[in-house]
Amino acid sequence: MSDEGDRGGETGDRGCETGDREHRIANTGFDEWLDALAAGEGFYLEGPEGDGSLPPRRVDPHTGSTDLEEQPLPDVGAVETFTVVHVASPEFVDDAPYVTAVADFGPVQLTGVLRGVEPEDDAIGLGMEVEPTVERRETDDARIVVFRPV
Repeated sequence: MSDEGDRGGETGDRGCETGDREHRIANTGFDEWLDALAAGEGFYLEGPEGDGSLPPRRVDPHTGSTDLEEQPLPDVGAVETFTVVHVASPEFVDDAPYVTAVADFGPVQLTGVLRGVEPEDDAIGLGMEVEPTVERRETDDARIVVFRPV
């Protein structure tokens, strides 16, 4: 498997050449979660004690229970921390500069790219309300979690 050219258009897809055939391996659980988020039906997994986590988790990290229930992801979260990225990894080189943020959505925190504001904009701040969605990276068209200001 080479480092370049084998990545599919979806987050989590990895190419692998076997003879003349190329296989795609889905990131089971996460790809379905991205599909739901893109459709406006985001969810998180709730453990027996009410704690939240994200797919593809199959076991509650606090209790060890496999009894996880899908719950609706809140529509709006708040930025907890962010950073402006000027020197990007190869997957994001055409997107730079951009803002990576962690937003609190109650039971879970999501990491994503904050769009809809300039990376140098003083309007970016802790507590900024954002909505999660799925968009594509400019560099390689892969799907990513994106936050948009409310």
